[in-house]
Amino acid sequence: MNFNIYGYQVEVCSSQAPALDSLASDFAYFRVEEVKNPVLVELHDQDPPYESAPARPATVYTPRNVSVRDGQLTYVDYSGRGLAIHDRRTGNCRIYSRDPELLYEAAYLFLLSQIAEFLDRRRLHRIHALAISMAGRAALVLLPMGGGKSVLGAELLRYPEVKLLSDDAPLVDREGRLHCFPLRLGLLPGSEGQIPPQALRRINRMEFGPKILVDYTYFADRVCPQAEPGVVFLGHRSFSRNCAILPAGLGAATRAMITNCVVGLGLFQGMEFVLHGSLGELAGKAGAAWSRFRNSLRLVRRSRNYDLILGRDIEENGRVVMQFLRGMASGKLRSPER
Repeated sequence: MNFNIYGYQVEVCSSQAPALDSLASDFAYFRVEEVKNPVLVELHDQDPPYESAPARPATVYTPRNVSVRDGQLTYVDYSGRGLAIHDRRTGNCRIYSRDPELLYEAAYLFLLSQIAEFLDRRRLHRIHALAISMAGRAALVLLPMGGGKSVLGAELLRYPEVKLLSDDAPLVDREGRLHCFPLRLGLLPGSEGQIPPQALRRINRMEFGPKILVDYTYFADRVCPQAEPGVVFLGHRSFSRNCAILPAGLGAATRAMITNCVVGLGLFQGMEFVLHGSLGELAGKAGAAWSRFRNSLRLVRRSRNYDLILGRDIEENGRVVMQFLRGMASGKLRSPER
C-alpha cells in the first residue's frame, strides 16, 4: 500500500493481512496508487531477530518499549514481543512480531511519529483537539486525553452540515488555517452510540487498554480538507447535565494552545524514535517549537475563543454546540481578523 501524507510518501508491505488492512483503513484518506522514493515500512510475521540487536544498555525508555541506537539504526523492543529496526538515514523501518495487533499498533505509532517530524519541518503542526467545520469556518475543541473529543465529534457528525477535519490531531499552518488529518474516530468501549457495528473495530492497545475505532468509511464523505479559523473552544468537563459556552480571553486560549500544540500534550510523539538525534537535530526541534507557537497564536488571534463546559448528556452537548455554530455560520458570530 502507498500513502502520501502532505508530501510524506510511504510504502507499507506485509504478509500479515489484518495489520495491513487496519493501516489501510486508518490512512485511507491519504492512499495513492504510486509514490516516488518512498519510506519503506515492512511488517514481518516472524520471531523478533534479537540476535541482530547491539549488546548495549538501552538509552530511551517509554511505557511501551525500550530502545538502543547503533550508528544510524535504532532498535526498539516491545517487551520481548516485537522488535522494530529504524534506519534514520533512509527513514525505513522493519517491524517483527508474531502478534498481529502489536505489528499493527507499532507500525501505526511509528508512522505517526515520522509524519509529525516531517510536517514540523514543513511548518505544519498538529494540535491535540477535535476539529470540525461549518460553512468554511473551523471549530476547534481542546480537551485532554480521555476528555471526550471523539464522542463529541461522533455526536456532531449526526448534523448534516458538519464536516470533519480530525477527531484528534488537525494541522495548523502559518496563517492559522486548519488542515485535515482524518484517520479514525477512537472511542472507549460503551460509547459507540448509534454508529452501525459494521463501521466499528476493536483494538487492544499496548499501554491504554481496549479501544473502539470508527472506520474512515463511516465519515469519508464528510471530510473537509481545510478551513479558515472560526472558533476555539477551551473544553472542560462537569457533572452537570447542561452544557454552557462562555467567552474566554486571548491569554487563556494561548496557554491552552501551548499545552495542546507547542508541547503537544496528548499527541503521540514517538520518543523512542526521535530522542536519538544530534545536537543539530535537537536545535531543529527548538525551531519547530517556536513555529508551533507562532502558528497557534495566529489561529487564536483569528478566532473567537470560548470556554466550552460539557455536561453529562452527550446529545445536549451536541445540541448546544450546534446552536452556537449555526449562529456563527449565519453571521451572528463572525470570526475577526486581528
